[in-house]
Amino acid sequence: MSTATLPIPSLPVQRPAPVASVFLPKEHGSWSLALEPLALGLLVAPSWAGGALAGAVLAGFFARRPLKAALDTTPSVRRQAARRALALLVGLAGVGQVQSLVLAPWTAFWPLLPAAALAAVFMRFDAQGDSRAAASEVAGSAAFAFVPAAFVTLAGGNAQTALALAILALARSVPAVLAVRSYLRMAKGGAPRRGLPLLVAAVAWGVSLGLVLSGHAPFAAGWLGAILFARVAWLLGPWRPLWPAKRIGMMEAALGLIYIALMVMSWPSNA
Repeated sequence: MSTATLPIPSLPVQRPAPVASVFLPKEHGSWSLALEPLALGLLVAPSWAGGALAGAVLAGFFARRPLKAALDTTPSVRRQAARRALALLVGLAGVGQVQSLVLAPWTAFWPLLPAAALAAVFMRFDAQGDSRAAASEVAGSAAFAFVPAAFVTLAGGNAQTALALAILALARSVPAVLAVRSYLRMAKGGAPRRGLPLLVAAVAWGVSLGLVLSGHAPFAAGWLGAILFARVAWLLGPWRPLWPAKRIGMMEAALGLIYIALMVMSWPSNA
């Protein structure tokens, strides 16, 4: 009598989640909006306390994606990896913050108050699944723009210089967010919304010129503001290029590097 071979049930193989999928942000534009202000502030006003704070802010930036995955109630290898990454990043952020508090007086951290308030606005939108909303993206970029002001105060700089650097970071990031959003909307056939991005870019240029004339910003800030305004007018005008989102992002990243380099090279050393 022959015996039939019973099939052996196969168990699903759970592969480890790729590292990039655990903590690297999906939104490539967020890299520039987060890293540009940190680089600008550290290069203009370097200090050990500022470096520690930059590490804490960077760890917090990378913690956003694993936090959302860790809160998922579905058991998975990805959730386990996200929780480990989140624990590591929270630990790094805490160490960086404590180090900066040891190296500098607590009164030097006042520029982080508006940054924290704007970050809370972004986190509220993000928790509701509206991280791509205009108000959310503006709040997120503005939160990072205030961090360079803290680098200035941590390095012993005055409040006027700190606020000037924060304003210049805002003048770079906020018009970029609004312009790119409007450009991509039009590229997808949506109704053009040129008014607000052009107005904000014009105000940013005017404020940059005001800082130059008052002696709170280098001369380069004025014509860099003009270039950024011209970029908004070009992207939203009748001669705008027919570029994909990735190419627009590459252009913005290049502009950000140029903005930082020229601003740092022209910034007075005694500011």
